[in-house]
Amino acid sequence: MEKLVKTTAFYALVLFIVVLAVFPFYYAVITSFKTGTALFEVDYVPTSFDLSNYISVLANKNFARSIANSVLISGATVGFAMFLAVTASYALARVRFRGRGLLLMSILAVSMFPQIAVLAGLFELVRFLGIYNTPWAMILSYTIFTLPFTVWVLTTFMRDLPVEIEEAAIIDGATPWQIITQVFLPLMWPALVTTGLLAFIGAWNEFLFALTFTASETQRTVPVAIALLSGSSEFETPWGLLMAASVIVTVPLIILVLIFQRKIVAGLTAGSVKG
Repeated sequence: MEKLVKTTAFYALVLFIVVLAVFPFYYAVITSFKTGTALFEVDYVPTSFDLSNYISVLANKNFARSIANSVLISGATVGFAMFLAVTASYALARVRFRGRGLLLMSILAVSMFPQIAVLAGLFELVRFLGIYNTPWAMILSYTIFTLPFTVWVLTTFMRDLPVEIEEAAIIDGATPWQIITQVFLPLMWPALVTTGLLAFIGAWNEFLFALTFTASETQRTVPVAIALLSGSSEFETPWGLLMAASVIVTVPLIILVLIFQRKIVAGLTAGSVKG
């Protein structure tokens, strides 16, 4: 009897967590199919399937351009972050030098800085480099914020790879770059997929830097474009368009997570155990 109660309580807790996590997106999907006064009626099951909100959003050239900007910026951020993180993690995990532990702890501490704390400094850096209102402003800022997390995870993962593999490669005459690319990278796919996907999601959803470092509609990313969607008047909030746009930009992320779910779980589990 006691086991049955515990099992029932466990599944009830799991069901509560699932509903709590999924319900906001479910309600956004339902609302995205509504128009007019139906938007303000509370329904928990679909009552209509009007696609006019999706048609209006997709017909907006600026929104389509914002999606392309987000794909470009997020992809470039992942590429730069992975390249720098892999090389840095190899040095931190395999090369012995004074202050290595302090450097690793500093990297972890930097990852805890809130965005607003460095916004002014980053803005001055962006203006100094002359990349304001260009994709490079976001790529630079996102890479800086992504690096501490990716370096920390990959260093933890690489530190526990067998040393004998590296020693065998050195005996065969492999250079450090060949050891990284031909020996370690094939073994690090779970960690690379996990950190890369989390970095992509972080860059895709980022709002504060994208709003601050862009001034024109052609350079905006998706979160800013959604936030600036307007109704027919300044007093109208286009809830239908907002929900449709949110669903459009969320579905690709869900598909990516479902495709790489096994790699993500393997990477997170390996990092937690080996750390």
